[in-house]
Amino acid sequence: MKMNIKKGDTVYVITGKDKGKSGKVSAVYSDKNKVLIENVNIVTKHQKPKSQQDKGGIVKKPAPIDGSNVMVVCPVCGKATRIAHKEIDGKKARICKKCGASLDKEFVKQTKKEAKKSIAKAKEEKSAEKTVEAKKTEKTAEKKPAAKKAAPKKSTTAKESK
Repeated sequence: MKMNIKKGDTVYVITGKDKGKSGKVSAVYSDKNKVLIENVNIVTKHQKPKSQQDKGGIVKKPAPIDGSNVMVVCPVCGKATRIAHKEIDGKKARICKKCGASLDKEFVKQTKKEAKKSIAKAKEEKSAEKTVEAKKTEKTAEKKPAAKKAAPKKSTTAKESK
């Protein structure tokens, strides 16, 4: 099974004891479907000295985590995302499913522009929807006659009468 995660990617841990943490991938073991992430899944290892010059002791180091337990973080939108594949200039590139930006460094410039356009288009659509809703509420407010408000009743209390 081919992995969509590469060395140097920023990933977000979605399950396990380190859920919610993110870090940079320092190694990928595609045959085992595991990734090594900086400052995530830290384990303690008791190390024996191999010679008289070496010191033994307890060493803390990161252990590999399964590739299915992490999601790649898009550098453009900053969200954990699934990965799509798209052919750009005859080469296969990894694309963010949420914003459409490229996750590969060589194609970032080309797809960044497209991603910004799609984000701007989505914002325009949302603002257009809001204006349509605002117009609808204005029309309904115009149709309903203004209700006459009753004057507030004056209450007399023991303190006011003194």
